[in-house]
Amino acid sequence: MASEGSPTPRLHGSEPPDASITSGALARRLGISPTTLRSWDQRYSLGPAKRQRGQHRRWSPQDVAMVEEMCSLTASGVSPAEAARSAKRRAGAAPQGQEEQPVLSRSAAATRASGTAGSRGSSGLPLGTVRAECRGLARAALRLESVAVQEQLNAFVQDHGVVVAWEELMMPTLHAVGRKWESSGDRYVEVEHLLSWHVSTALRNAQLLLGPGETRKGSPPVLLACVPGEQHTLPLEAVHAALLQRGRPVRMLGAAVPAEALIAAVRRTGPAAVVLWSQTRSLASTPLALHLLGTGWGVMGARQQAALVLAGPGWRGARIEGAVQPQGLREAIALLAPESSDLPED
Repeated sequence: MASEGSPTPRLHGSEPPDASITSGALARRLGISPTTLRSWDQRYSLGPAKRQRGQHRRWSPQDVAMVEEMCSLTASGVSPAEAARSAKRRAGAAPQGQEEQPVLSRSAAATRASGTAGSRGSSGLPLGTVRAECRGLARAALRLESVAVQEQLNAFVQDHGVVVAWEELMMPTLHAVGRKWESSGDRYVEVEHLLSWHVSTALRNAQLLLGPGETRKGSPPVLLACVPGEQHTLPLEAVHAALLQRGRPVRMLGAAVPAEALIAAVRRTGPAAVVLWSQTRSLASTPLALHLLGTGWGVMGARQQAALVLAGPGWRGARIEGAVQPQGLREAIALLAPESSDLPED
């Protein structure tokens, strides 16, 4: 949900009667690029009803409702031409010099009735109560609008930082896409893949978007790895980005790290902490965790025990003395890179 004082535009239906917004604000709200908005106006006359020469275009609530209808229809599979005609008819707008377009097909109308009727302005995904930016991101992902998806993710990271971006934008939208996929007979896989790719890109570029954190020289790193067989890396990428934002040295080993390779990396780097991610319970290896807790490393025979952090739902229910299990990214970062102090050094 948008926090108090958020600059995010209010959802349709909450504006006063005389409210109007700019094209840029409307594009951000709907999760489309300004280029798409201009294209719809040029091709289908789907623009503001009132225009003033020499001024930026302003979209009234009625104009916004028409474009929201266009977004809902195209997201449900209706062609842009048919969607524009239907949206204009519903808004009471007369065709302005357009050629006659075919009416909605029976299949398209059925799709709309089952999936989008009565949900004007919705993303078509089971988002629940979330920030308005989540709905814009979901709309862009459903339309496979790569540029708009990346722009929204980058802007949110810049404005709010990695932890808030992960908890309040990326994770809720990813979960909604996953639920849509599971309940739709394997449809929307392409949406999940596209969104995951751009979330990963935003997380890996976070240091460029936010600027590097001030790193203390000589501080031992945090080592990040997925358990053997685990391919889900996005949560670990969020940890990586958040640690870099705090200026914490970090080494990312990525997906499905073999046990021998992980143990060798621990001995070679002498980390202050090892974060071991497991998405599924069947892959969470208690013997590996116990072995890491007993592993020694250091310079010239020195020994130090790493803080072992077992992260992810796969570790739920595991009872491993000496390891910690944070509940979420915020708690993990507070443990690994506290703002007031740092983890013990050699």
